[in-house]
Amino acid sequence: MPRERLEVADIFRALGAAWRDTNAGHLSLGQLRVMSAIERCRTAALGGHVARCQDCAHIQIAYNSCRNRHCPKCQGAAAKDWLAAGQAELLPVPYYHVDFTLPAQIADIAYQNKAEIYGVLFKAAAETLITIAADPKHLGAKIGVTAVLHTWGSAMTHHPHVHCIVPGGGLSPDGDTWIACRPGFFLPVRVLSRLFRRLFLERLVVAYETGRLRFFGEHAGLADGSAFAAYLLPLRKVEWVVYAKRPFAGPEAVLAYLSRYTHTLPGSGLHRKPREGRGDLQQPAHPARPQRRRIQVEGLSGQGP
Repeated sequence: MPRERLEVADIFRALGAAWRDTNAGHLSLGQLRVMSAIERCRTAALGGHVARCQDCAHIQIAYNSCRNRHCPKCQGAAAKDWLAAGQAELLPVPYYHVDFTLPAQIADIAYQNKAEIYGVLFKAAAETLITIAADPKHLGAKIGVTAVLHTWGSAMTHHPHVHCIVPGGGLSPDGDTWIACRPGFFLPVRVLSRLFRRLFLERLVVAYETGRLRFFGEHAGLADGSAFAAYLLPLRKVEWVVYAKRPFAGPEAVLAYLSRYTHTLPGSGLHRKPREGRGDLQQPAHPARPQRRRIQVEGLSGQGP
């Protein structure tokens, strides 16, 4: 029996009004506008076009789309364009898939400081890769990075991590020679993990000291400097999760995987699966809303967050 596809718009139309009433005063104008756009997308509320067959007089109505960047329906073409652009940049060399994940304690405060901490995550991950790759003890080359931010995990919980697609080599310091990594091995994960931890925490402390972080609810006490330092202390001693592996199906497959989520909302691919007479929602493997932008890291331009 084919699954009935359940869209975000269906949920918003059915439950959005009640949810907004329950959360009145806690939603921004921007969030309300996004919900309204998704609810109205491709409905009579936005108008449309009528196509009529000259032979049989059959009429078909095509309603206008909202074109909101957060609307799952309107981002299919953008995702295809992103995939095509990424594939055009691929080099004829092996590629590696490297993930940098924030510990749960950092993810908690990131939820209250998204723009600031996501930016720190991007920069720390890119700087880590570029720095270790440039070290003659490891690769001794200038590398490029394509990075995509995922903020949600498969359980629909806040789980910030960055997916990086990195060529297995780079240019020599003089820019004249290609230096390839060892077959099947890119960079040591433990070295990446520890430098990433140090760089991230250094940037996080700077953001805190310059007043760019805000804390609410159960984390309100972190506004006190000594409490914030104590909160970070255990994180300086544990291993942070960094994963590095050559893509089994090639870089094109990783790009295709990421493109499915570069222009979608969490849960935008929900399906209703009948089970014992009732419907249960299933989420895609990584229902994230990634971000991608250009950053500058110590004079080197990195393609990424």
